[in-house]
Amino acid sequence: MPLRPTTSFAYVWEYVVRPEHVHEFYRTYGPHGAWVQLFSRAEGYVRTELFRDESRPNRFVTIDVWASREARDAFRLRFAAEYTALDARCEALTLSERFIGDFSVES
Repeated sequence: MPLRPTTSFAYVWEYVVRPEHVHEFYRTYGPHGAWVQLFSRAEGYVRTELFRDESRPNRFVTIDVWASREARDAFRLRFAAEYTALDARCEALTLSERFIGDFSVES
C-alpha cells in the first residue's frame, strides 16, 4: 500500500528591505536569527526558509513551516508578547512587508 503524503502548514511573507539593513535582515530572519530562535521555543515548529530575489536584491520571501496550523496558532497565543516586540523591532529594517498567504505543505 502506498504511503499517504504528510501534510504540514506554512505561511509566507514578502519583505522589501531597506538597502542599508540587508545584512541585519539576514541576521534576524535567517536560519539562526531571532525569529527562528523564537519559533524554536514552540512545539510544532519545523523550519524557516529565507529566499532572496535575484533580480531585486532587497526583496525577500520567508516561509515558516509548522507541523500544523494549530501548532502555529498555539505559538502565536503563547508567545504573543515576544512576537509583537520582535515584530516592532524589525519594522525599521523594511520598506514594506506583505502577507502572501497560508499554505498546505505536502511531503
